[in-house]
This record gives sequence, C-alpha cells and structure tokens, in this order.
Amino acid sequence: MERLGFWGLLMGSVEKSLDPGNSMACSASTKNEDEESSTSSKQASPLKVSGSRNTSPLGRVGSRNTSPSRQKVVKTKPRGFEEETVASFGKPVVADVQMEDGIWAMLPEDLLNEILARVPPFMIFRIRSVCKKWNSILQDNSFLKFHSNVSSHGPCLLTFWKNSPQIPQCSVFSLPLKTWYKVPFTFLPPWAFWLVGSSGGLVCFSGLDGLTFRTLVCNPLMQTWRTLPSMHYNQQRQLIMVVDRSDKSFKVIATSDIYGDKSLPTEVYDSKTDKWSLHQIMPAVNLCSSKMAYCDSRLYLETLSPLGLMMYRLDTGQWEHIPAKFPRSLLDGYLVAGTQKRLFLVGRIGLYSTLQSMRIWELDHTKVSWVEISRMPPKYFRALLRLSAERFECFGQDNLICFTSWNQGKGLLYNVDKKIWSWISGCALQSCNSQVCFYEPRFDASVH
Repeated sequence: MERLGFWGLLMGSVEKSLDPGNSMACSASTKNEDEESSTSSKQASPLKVSGSRNTSPLGRVGSRNTSPSRQKVVKTKPRGFEEETVASFGKPVVADVQMEDGIWAMLPEDLLNEILARVPPFMIFRIRSVCKKWNSILQDNSFLKFHSNVSSHGPCLLTFWKNSPQIPQCSVFSLPLKTWYKVPFTFLPPWAFWLVGSSGGLVCFSGLDGLTFRTLVCNPLMQTWRTLPSMHYNQQRQLIMVVDRSDKSFKVIATSDIYGDKSLPTEVYDSKTDKWSLHQIMPAVNLCSSKMAYCDSRLYLETLSPLGLMMYRLDTGQWEHIPAKFPRSLLDGYLVAGTQKRLFLVGRIGLYSTLQSMRIWELDHTKVSWVEISRMPPKYFRALLRLSAERFECFGQDNLICFTSWNQGKGLLYNVDKKIWSWISGCALQSCNSQVCFYEPRFDASVH
C-alpha cells in the first residue's frame, strides 16, 4: 500500500503542478449518478489496472468508470512536447494512502534519480515543471547515468515532414503508451530534408546546403545536433547510421551514388575519430532498391544482376555477393533487419490485384535461401493497399515490422515473435510526404 501511494504521489505532484483545477465539474443531472458510483467503489477491490489511460492524479487507485459517456478527450501541452490526445475521466478518485509533499525533499538524491529514470522519457518534460530542481534534471549527470542503466522505454515510430513554409514537423508514436507526441524540430537547419534513419536514440538527416551534400546527427529528446565533416567524394549518397552503445559511438556508412555512379568508394564515418575513411568500391551490380538493412555488423542490399544480395562487412570493409534467389512473382521487396542475425524480406506476390498478397520471408544463412514465415491477412492487405499499384514503405526493428501506405496514410505493425498484426492509431501518418522510421528515445545518446 505504501508503494502504491508513493507512485500515486508522483503522478499527483505532476498533475497538481500542471493543472490545479484538474477535477472537472459534473452537471446536475449526473450528480446522483456520481454518488452511487462513489458508494459502489468503496465495496469494490481496492486496486485495479485500467487498460485505458487515466490522467487523474491518482487514477490507478480505486475503481474505474468505464462508461463511454463519462470519458472525454482533452488537450494537454507539456513543456517541450505536446501530447496529441489523452483520455480523462470526469470524476477524480480519492486515494487510500496520502503522502505529504515534504517527503520528496527528504528523499536521497540517488533514490530520486533512480525513480525518475524509470519514468517514460516523454513524461520527463511534464514533471520538469514541478520544481526548479526537476527542471534542470536533463543537465544532471547522475540522472543520465541512472537513465542509461535502466531498460529501454520501448520502440517508437518517428514521423518527419515539412509543411508548406518548409517548417520541420515531427511526431513520435510510443508503442508502449499508444500515444502520439509532437516533438519540436525547429532546431534543425533548413537544409536537413531527408530522414536517413535512427539508431540508439540518435536520428540522422541529410540534405543539400546549396550545392554541398551534408549530413547531421541529432538527439530529439535533448534537442542537440551537429553536422558531420564532408565526405571525400561530396556527392549525394545512400546512407545508413548504426550506434554502438557499448562504447557510446556511432558510424555512418555511405554506399553508392543515388544517380548510379558506381565508381565511388564506400565511405564510413566514425564518431570516435570524427573522420570519413575510404573502403572498397561496390562491385558493378544492378540494385533492385535503394533500401538497405543492417544486421549483425553487415549491410545488405538487393541486386538484380547478379541475382541475390550484396553484403558489406563493416569489420573488414569488403563487399561480398550472396546468391539468395528471390521468391517467384515477387513484385516489390524490402529488406528488414531483425534481432540475433535475423534478416527478413517483405514483399507482394501475384500478377493481378485479386491474387496479390503480402508475405514475409526469413533468410536461411545455411542454405542461402528465403523461407516464408508469415502472410498478411487479406482484410489488412485490402485496407492497407486498395489498389494493386499503390506504393508502400516497410521498415523494422527488434523483430517488429511496420507497413505504411503512401496514399491511405495508414500504419500497420507486425510482431514477428508474437505473430500479431495491429493498426497504428492516430493521424500523424496522414501527411503524404511523411518520412517514417523506428526510434528509441534515450537521453544519454550523445551526438559527439
């Protein structure tokens, strides 16, 4: 019970500082209903976990009211982030255990940092408004140390686009919290246009600054960024970024030129040396797609001639060809990296719209062949791609595969381990020019 009150006070302190009048007035017609609900709640079990999110100060204690008529959608604006939609119930719940505000001042600093390090990263910007000490928490090295040692918040989806006046916009969908958050991206320079990808809490962008091709790395949570040095061959390249959390470093790999210049050597940027190094030129091949997948210190690309995959080994800086033939009648395919050396191929099969289906294969490294592991159910396929010619994007992380439709503005998620398909709620995918990738929010990810 003490533990329940302790966490209840944490959320209560936050809500109290953000919204002093958090209890919503009920109409006279529902007053009697509230009294009956209060009486029945005393007879119910003292602890229930609600599936929907309750922003009442002590919403996790006591009974819950699941009546649809009592639920309202409100707007909240946390400092630094704007929460898109939050469910709030009209009646506050009285706590069984209450703790005085002065107890927070008596907590040891290391215990307080350990507690706050387990708060979801996007909620940190809300609790910063509680007091001056919490407001400076992101500059506290001891908090960042505790945060780096706790388990990850979980995967998120980051969407990036620019509106009509070319102002960068970004929204992040938290899969564990099932909530969209708007992230301020006005700190980026105007030339940052293409979203390269994300890894280990960092996000990479590229763009043309006049006639100069540039690359930058940023941490959206910390609002920090820096431009990488220019490459030896300053041309627009296909890029991918990987982060090594063990030594807090990252690398950016630049492969072939997007216009088909096959004479450029592969370049690798290492944050530890802050330099680009030259490596082997990719052998003359015809690529199927510009999409790449990084798995087990290896970079993979699809090729038509010779048929199969091109693999770049980051440890040796050499390219190799893997003769893994693609499935028959494959219309379009995407390589997706999974965990523990797993590499997936996602694509449509079939010549006619009525016979098309979306399938997922996994590479058998021993037999050098693709093995089918799953198929998208027809109802999801028809809803995602209404026309046979519609384009879609596909990317993955940690055995999660996300599908987005360019025309429908929908997002579909597939869990390879649990074999579960689910829609991604919200409206942040509605922009036709949105660029999407998986993102792991981390405060301790450094751009240096």
